[in-house]
Amino acid sequence: MANTATRHSTVHHAQERGLEVRWPASIIWRDTDPAIRRITTADVWQSLREGFDDFIAMPTHLVFAALIYPVIGLILARVLFGYGLLSLIYPLAAGFALLGPFLAIGLYELSRRREAGLDVVPTDALEVIHRPGMGGIFVLGLGLAAVFVAWLYAANLMYTQIMGGEPASVSAFVHDVLKTTKGHNLAIAGNLVGFLFALFVLVTSVVSFPMLVDRKVSVGTAVRTSIRASVENPGPIALWGLIVAAGLVLGAIPLLVGLAITLPILGHATWHLYRKLVVPPEQQDISDDEIPADL
Repeated sequence: MANTATRHSTVHHAQERGLEVRWPASIIWRDTDPAIRRITTADVWQSLREGFDDFIAMPTHLVFAALIYPVIGLILARVLFGYGLLSLIYPLAAGFALLGPFLAIGLYELSRRREAGLDVVPTDALEVIHRPGMGGIFVLGLGLAAVFVAWLYAANLMYTQIMGGEPASVSAFVHDVLKTTKGHNLAIAGNLVGFLFALFVLVTSVVSFPMLVDRKVSVGTAVRTSIRASVENPGPIALWGLIVAAGLVLGAIPLLVGLAITLPILGHATWHLYRKLVVPPEQQDISDDEIPADL
């Protein structure tokens, strides 16, 4: 009897914790939306460790998501060199991080299957196309693509307005950016605007993409839940954003090839962070009258 009361209390507490929503998150909350939890920074580090464990257990899967990522970046960078658009090299490399949540959907599926105890093979990443929220994933993916293009446009506009035009050579470009006042102003303005773009993507996608892989919900529900989870957990989400930024920077240093390691780890870890932030449907929907007697 005591055991029943204890488990009853645990389930009920989990439900209450997930449904407690404070202002300003309560402004966008819907009664039918998935419930969220408040987590700690320890949960963020635990998610990163679990993501690393997934990567160790499924290392061959970096091919479909991580190796393509730097190859595309290098090809596009070469194209930009050919067309004299040197000013977009850094924004292009940094802006690929904005597409990361969409590029990692196969990794979410692999982590989901491993968590469920299923046998996992590399081709299972492609099974994500059969997930119930795939339509919403494509819609959000298009949204991220639009954000990516908007970032490149903003970066090019800032360069033109501050520096005056395209540099005559690579050496002139490096000199102007690193050794002139205009270059320093460009770095400050560009990183500030880039931070705002990255913050927008982080808040709207940290939960939405893995949620659409996990369950059948609307795009609006997924995005609202992601925003609410971020607002309710500002410290942990800020830490996660710093971890993602650091991982992408470290991966990009050796000509982007390091992303073959950092991207899959971050992708798997995002899945586990989502699982800690969002209450599973079976826990959210349970009520006092519905708890089985054998609990």
